[in-house]
Formats: sequence, structure tokens, C-alpha cells
Amino acid sequence: MKKKIMVVDDDPENNISLKAGLEEMDPEYEVLCADSAKQCFEILDDQIPNLILLDIMMPEVSGWEVIKKLKKSTKWKDIPIVFLSARSDSVAKGAGEFLGEDYIEKPYEIADLKRRIDKILCKIS
Repeated sequence: MKKKIMVVDDDPENNISLKAGLEEMDPEYEVLCADSAKQCFEILDDQIPNLILLDIMMPEVSGWEVIKKLKKSTKWKDIPIVFLSARSDSVAKGAGEFLGEDYIEKPYEIADLKRRIDKILCKIS
């Protein structure tokens, strides 16, 4: 059974490259892309991913607000969150590691990202 990974990032190029890179590295991955918080929750109404890769700095609704809403929902609260962000400050990193399963700074190596995703998915299976 495929592992669904949702990418929530307002940059369409990041979504496309993550989808292509992860699905090429592991045919068991199915990557769902959302370019906004609104689209993220629309997708979540229909399907629950095994993990969400969440950008912090997005217009309108930030990644911080998205995780807050996810954690309040009985339906979504247990989905592991990995923050992907260009923010490299210690406050964002500390908060991201506390609120999510991992915090990964952009730019990142796709192989390292896959390794970290696999480690999280192994813990929850």
C-alpha cells in the first residue's frame, strides 16, 4: 500500500520537485501537493496522508496556523508533521521541532529528506 505524503508549500516549483524527487526515489510514495492552507484542508477532507511536509512562511495562513488547526482536529491530530522552511533561526527551528516530528531547512538534499521521512514513518507503523 502506498504511503501518502502531502506537501503544503506556496511555491509550485517546490511542490513539483518534491513530488518528482520523492516518487522517483520510492515508488511506494504517493505525493499530494497543496499550494495553500485552504487547499491542504480541502484535500484532507477527502484523504488522510501518512505524513505532511509543511512550509512555515506562506501567505494568508502560515504553517504555524495550519498545524494549530490540525492538532485541534480529532481526525487530523495524529498526522506527523515535518516542517520544511527557509527560516534558519533558532526560534523557528525550536518551535518546529517541538510542534512537529522534524524541522528541515531549505535547501535540503532529497535523499536526506527521504531518510528522515522513512524514519518517522517507521516509528508510526
